[in-house]
Amino acid sequence: MITTKKRKHSPITLAIINQKGGVGKSTTAVNLAAALGEQGQQVLLVDLDPQGNATSGLGIEKVAGMQSIYDGIIGEVPLENFLLTTRLLNVSIIPATEDLAGAEQELVSLLARENRLADLLGQVKEKYDFILIDCPPSLGLLSINAMVAADSLLIPIQCEYYALEGVTKLLHTKDLVSRLNKELTIYGVLLTMYDGRTSLARQVVSDVQEYFGDLTFKALIPRSVKLAEAPSYGKSILEYAPSSKAAESYRECAKEVIRRA
Repeated sequence: MITTKKRKHSPITLAIINQKGGVGKSTTAVNLAAALGEQGQQVLLVDLDPQGNATSGLGIEKVAGMQSIYDGIIGEVPLENFLLTTRLLNVSIIPATEDLAGAEQELVSLLARENRLADLLGQVKEKYDFILIDCPPSLGLLSINAMVAADSLLIPIQCEYYALEGVTKLLHTKDLVSRLNKELTIYGVLLTMYDGRTSLARQVVSDVQEYFGDLTFKALIPRSVKLAEAPSYGKSILEYAPSSKAAESYRECAKEVIRRA
């Protein structure tokens, strides 16, 4: 097992974002965090999706009265009150609970509403090599908070029909957010649910590579039964099926993420 190594780059915050649902955002957040941790990077996973899939995907039980990201961005509760270590090597998490579902409406009336997450993460950013934010499938105030807090966007795109649907709107939103975060860039585009046996999947890869060029990750995340099963056991694919093609693909993705740092 690789142990923690000395930091070779400044802390990087990545918003894993695509307003289209079912493209593998939470799957990528959990498994990329696990793979980066395995590579010796100190990682903070931020669950900003009201569904809380990244939280449950790591086997964290959401109990009544549990403090979460909601308390940090709405109640301004200190981060230390709900930042959790995980059993994954070098990975911590800020969990989400169902309370987050009401945050969009509550943020509207708050001062500096777009900066709430950035202010929260500023308390601990220097402790980590990578902060990964699992964003909700929408472009509301939670996602805008993520883009203001982030250095770059990591965009998962599913290898299916209408793969690029909505990406234009996401990029337009990014341009609007750039007025609040002038340094925001695109870190990379990750193709998910790839099945090389189909001409459709190969065509999507070609289309995305043509559209995004070198921003497209070389790692392709396969369509995988084991990858779909892992969250039901509260495990990353690196724990559930460490020798699987999906696990290896996320390891390759993590290496690319580190190389781009």
